[in-house]
Amino acid sequence: MIEGIAAASMSMNAAKVQQQMSISLLKDAMQTQEATAQNLIKMMPQGSSGCIIDTYA
Repeated sequence: MIEGIAAASMSMNAAKVQQQMSISLLKDAMQTQEATAQNLIKMMPQGSSGCIIDTYA
């Protein structure tokens, strides 16, 4: 019985660590995409071309 509880605890802890790692990697990917989008917007020609770009879409 105790072995089963210990195994379940270890399994739950491993799942929690894996989930935390996945969230961390997702946050890093989102930050990279945000930086890339900002750089692309900066590279766009400036001027009054009459176009409106929705940067929040």
